[in-house]
Amino acid sequence: MNTLNHFDTPQLELLHRGKVRDSYRAPSGERLIVVTDRLSAFDSVLETPVAHKGAVLNGLAAFWFEKTQHIIPNHVIALLDPNVTLAKEAEPIRVEMVVRNYLTGSMLRGYQQGQRTFSGVTVPDGLTKHQQFPGPIVTPTTKEESDREITPENLVSEGWVSPELYERMRVKSLELFNFASQWMAERGIILVDTKYEFGLLNGELILIDEIHTPDSSRFWSAEDYARNPETAEQMDKEYVRQWLIANKVDGQYPRALTPEVSAEATRRYLDIYERITGSPLPIGNETTPGGDVQARLVGNLVRAGIIQEA
Repeated sequence: MNTLNHFDTPQLELLHRGKVRDSYRAPSGERLIVVTDRLSAFDSVLETPVAHKGAVLNGLAAFWFEKTQHIIPNHVIALLDPNVTLAKEAEPIRVEMVVRNYLTGSMLRGYQQGQRTFSGVTVPDGLTKHQQFPGPIVTPTTKEESDREITPENLVSEGWVSPELYERMRVKSLELFNFASQWMAERGIILVDTKYEFGLLNGELILIDEIHTPDSSRFWSAEDYARNPETAEQMDKEYVRQWLIANKVDGQYPRALTPEVSAEATRRYLDIYERITGSPLPIGNETTPGGDVQARLVGNLVRAGIIQEA
């Protein structure tokens, strides 16, 4: 099965190579975002790409950007390929707005060790694993080499944002979360927690990066959660994380996935896409021999006038 592990072209200026996304300067001056099939876990990119993962992330983000335009504008101009988005160039705000509705993940680990205040939000004693909060809470982090919890007051005092800008981000984050939670609940999915990233474009607050994808969010099956909240299985890349944990050798995680684990990860990514959108992932017109993803991508960029045919 063909995968997109890296995309390189001398015709475009590389702006940033992230763990999963590569950004280039488009001829128009806008940003070209290529979402690869690379998978990052425990702050490391695995050697094994996961087929269709990039298209799932790109497609789901596009789906949610379109669905939430009434709440806040976003950076999307067009999808040029299942793995490629042409986006407006915004000034990023170096804050991740993390919204949580259940006690799980890193917050659960801190809670079990006695922590009760998270990014300035205090939660009560007596909560159990995966318990739902009375309402969603916002626990921001900084976007640094190593993200850290931070209170809204410290975000302001350290110069990350103004009080007014933070409040706008907080309000919009909760609106986005509540809208998506309702949408997913109607489809048997629980939106457990997620993160939002914002930018400024001509002084206007807009949504950037990704939204409600399996890499930026936790999802549970509502049916699974109803049976036993504490064992609810995540419908995201947690499957891969758990496999890595179970196969540690001398304290080191595996660097690569087995073919069986990679195939199951692909199945899960495709499944969550279809569950959320109601349609199978549109992979695009595979007009190239063997359905080669890289060749398809190049062809679509040539047709869009982004690059010239080699």
